[in-house]
Amino acid sequence: MVRFKHFVAASAALATLGTLAACAPDSGAKNGANGGGVFTTVDANNPITPGAPMNPYSPNGNTFLSYNSMRLGFEKKNPMDANDAFPGLAKSWETKGDTLVAHMQPDAKWSDGKPVTVEDIKMSMAIALTQGTASVGSGQLSEGLNVASVTAVGKHDIEFKQAAGTNNANFAKQILGQSIVPKSVYGHLVPADIWDTIAASQQVDAAQAKAAQAAVDKLNETGKAIAAFAPKKDVSAGPFVVKRVNPGSAILVRNKYFYDLGKIAPSQVVIRHYSGNEQIWGFMKNGDLDAAPFTAIPTNVLNQILAKGYKRADGTSYVNASIAFNQSKAPYDKKEVRQALTYILDREAITKVGQPVGGMASTAPAGMIRKSTEQWLGADAVGKLNPYAHDEAKATELLKGAGLKQKGGKWYLANGKQWKITLQTVNGFSDWIAASTVVANELTAFGIETKPALSADFGAYQTDMAAEKFDVGWWLTAVGSDPRQNFQRLYGESDGFVANGNKVTHTEKKGDGNWMHGDETFTVDGQSINPGQLTADLAGLDTEAKKPVITQLVKATNQEVPVIPIWDYTNVKFTYDKNFTNWPKNGQDEILANQPGVWMMQGYIQAKTK
Repeated sequence: MVRFKHFVAASAALATLGTLAACAPDSGAKNGANGGGVFTTVDANNPITPGAPMNPYSPNGNTFLSYNSMRLGFEKKNPMDANDAFPGLAKSWETKGDTLVAHMQPDAKWSDGKPVTVEDIKMSMAIALTQGTASVGSGQLSEGLNVASVTAVGKHDIEFKQAAGTNNANFAKQILGQSIVPKSVYGHLVPADIWDTIAASQQVDAAQAKAAQAAVDKLNETGKAIAAFAPKKDVSAGPFVVKRVNPGSAILVRNKYFYDLGKIAPSQVVIRHYSGNEQIWGFMKNGDLDAAPFTAIPTNVLNQILAKGYKRADGTSYVNASIAFNQSKAPYDKKEVRQALTYILDREAITKVGQPVGGMASTAPAGMIRKSTEQWLGADAVGKLNPYAHDEAKATELLKGAGLKQKGGKWYLANGKQWKITLQTVNGFSDWIAASTVVANELTAFGIETKPALSADFGAYQTDMAAEKFDVGWWLTAVGSDPRQNFQRLYGESDGFVANGNKVTHTEKKGDGNWMHGDETFTVDGQSINPGQLTADLAGLDTEAKKPVITQLVKATNQEVPVIPIWDYTNVKFTYDKNFTNWPKNGQDEILANQPGVWMMQGYIQAKTK
C-alpha cells in the first residue's frame, strides 16, 4: 500500500502533512567497519506518524522503502521497459510466457538472523492480493497484481505464475514491486486457505461471478486486519531496521544480517519528520540533511541551499502538472474551447513562476512528458504534434467558432452569461498556488475573468473533484514512466472507463468516479478510436506492439486536450558532502528515481574519511 500513490516525486506529496517537531538522533553514534556515521534524510512519501505501526501495509505505517522495507526489485522507471529494475531480495529474474522465475539473494536474512524463505515470499504475495489488488475477472487482474501461484523451483529460485486467462506484459514489475514481510511476524494473520480464496477470486467464468466476488470480499476483510496490525518490533530484510520512532524522527540501525552489508556505509539512518516544503528547506539551510528529495522550491531558496554546500542532481520525473476540466460543464464540453485555453496560456511564463527550479514548460499536450513521447514516437513525429504555442488570435477564432461572443473585452457563453473561471488548487502546494496567480492574470487579461480557489488539503480536493464540485482544477498527469499509467490518468476510471475482461465499459453516471466526462470515442486521422479500450490494451502488449497504440493515444490527446499540461517536473535531488561521498550524478535517471537506500545497495554513498 503506497501513501500518496498518485503523486510520488511531485511537490504535492509534501504539502498535506501535520506539524511535528524534529528530534535529535542518538548521540555518540560510532563509526563501524564500513565507515559508520549517521545518515540523515527525509522520506518524501512517508512522514513520521507517532504511534503508527511498523507495518508497510498500514496507511500511516512507520516503514521506509529501501531502508527497512524491502522488495524483490526496485523499478528503474524505464519508459521502454516497465519491468526493468535494480536487484533487491531477488538478484536476478527472467520471464517466460506467463511465468517469472526469481533467483533470490542466497544470503538474504531477516534482522533476527532467520533466512528469507519461499514461504515468506509466497505469504507476502498473498497479502498483496488482500490490499486492493485482487479483482474479479481477468481484465481487472491484468490491471494489477495477478499472481496465481508461488512455488520453489530450486534452493534459491522461486516461480511466479500469472492467473489463468490473463496477459500482463508488466507481470515482472508487479511481482518485483511488492513488499516482502516475514511469515514469522505476519503468518498468524493469513488464513491457511488463502490461496484457495485467491484462486476463487480469479475465476473468470460468468457462472462463478458470485463466488468470485465473495472471495474478493473475504480477501478484503483479511486485508483490513493486516493493515491494522502493529508488530511488536521491526523485523527487516533491508539494510536497516527501526530501533525506535519519536514524534520528530525515526532511528534505524544497520541490519547486521543484510545480504550485502559491505556496501552499507552508515551505522544509523535518521529519517526526519517534516510538515511541508519550508521545513525541508530549513533543514538544508542548516546543513542537517545528507540527502534530500525533490520539493517545490523558489530560486532564492535554491541559491541559499547551494551556498550552504549542497549539490543538485537532476533526473527525469515522469509527471506533468496540468489543468483539468469537467467536460460535462459548458463550455469545457467543446474541444475547441479547451484548445483555445491552451493557446491563451503562456506555459513558459507560468512555469517560471510556479516551478522555476524543478520544472520545464510542457511543449505539447500528449498524455506523457516530452522525453517519453519522443522515445515512443520519435522526435520527427513529436515535432508534428500541435504545440499550441501562445497565440491569442487562434484562441479568439476557436472561441467564436464554438459559439462564444466577445463584448467590451469580456467573453460570454452561448447562453449569454459572462464566462468566469474558478481555478481550484490545494493549500500548501506552493508551485500550483504561485502558478495559479499567473494563469488567472493571463486569462483575465484575455477577457475570461478567473480567480484561484484553495482546497484545505489534497484529500478534500480529491473528494470534491470526484463529487464534481470543480469545473477547472490542477491535476497531476503522466504519472509514472509506464505509458499505460500515463493514459490511465486521462482515460481510466476518472473518465468513466472500467476494464472488465478483455472489454472496457464506459459510464457517464455521476458518483461512479467519472469527473472528467470526456467522450467515449474520438475520430483521429479519420478513424474512430476508444481511448479507454486502447489504454487497457497496453497492459498485455510488448514494446513493439505498444508503439502504434501509443501513437493513436498521443494524437487523440493532442487533438482533444482533456487537460492542459503546464510543466514537466524535474526530479531534483540534493546531496551534502559533509559526512558522505560518492553520490549519484546529474542525469543518472534510473538510480535517481529511487531512494538513497537503493543507492547504497548499488554501491553509492560512502563515509568520508576524516
